[in-house]
Amino acid sequence: RTHITRAGESCRDTGITFDIIRLKKGDSVEEVSTEEVAILLLNGAIELDIEGSRQQPSRGSLFDEGPFCAHVSIGTEWTLRASEDAEIAYFSTENHKSFPPEVYFPHEVANEERGKGQVGGTCLRWVRTIFDDGNAHPNSQLVLGEVVNMPGRWSSYPPHHHPQPEIYHYRFTHPQGYGHGELGDDVLKIRQYDTVKILDNNDHAQCSAPGYGMYYIWVIRHLPNARYSVPEFTQEHSWTKESHAHIWAPEEVGV
Repeated sequence: RTHITRAGESCRDTGITFDIIRLKKGDSVEEVSTEEVAILLLNGAIELDIEGSRQQPSRGSLFDEGPFCAHVSIGTEWTLRASEDAEIAYFSTENHKSFPPEVYFPHEVANEERGKGQVGGTCLRWVRTIFDDGNAHPNSQLVLGEVVNMPGRWSSYPPHHHPQPEIYHYRFTHPQGYGHGELGDDVLKIRQYDTVKILDNNDHAQCSAPGYGMYYIWVIRHLPNARYSVPEFTQEHSWTKESHAHIWAPEEVGV
């Protein structure tokens, strides 16, 4: 179990705990949740028991297969066993309100094509919103999803921002793959297994180097008086979303 972020940590606290759990076949994790928790299967096969209900999901590819996720509240008892070697992303945040356990299956999570036809197709990506205020219990304090960034293209574009804290965690189709992520006016070189905290209404847009597909988890924590819904796009670049936007292109092929 690798601790990536901790709620309450002294540096750039998002209020979200994020762990990566790797299990060998036969290993198990058992917990009675003391916070709101989301369990996202990244790869492998598991048996997940939640208060007497068992699920047996598997996942072979972050890029080509949709997510399986369990979402539970404080006081929920659950046990996770690896029926094959497995990797799990674990998220939690303080929340004393309860809600019924919810399980999200790959066929229930839309593989939404965003940016299709936008600025010459350079912003096409797949967005998989696992749960948000549209389908989660109103007592939930988290929003969770995935993005598949096509090789050489952009995602989270135009640059956008929101007051709610967010975490991105990245994977690539090749271990040497990389991309770039904006964090306000700073540009970060993103590599396999990197994690970025997004705070303070900072703009954030991403691009992947040609040849390398980029995947990232995004998790957001609602604020007490400001629940996350739709981000605000940076005004100076919002014109690129317009269907009639004139995008320059060279007049001669091959220029």
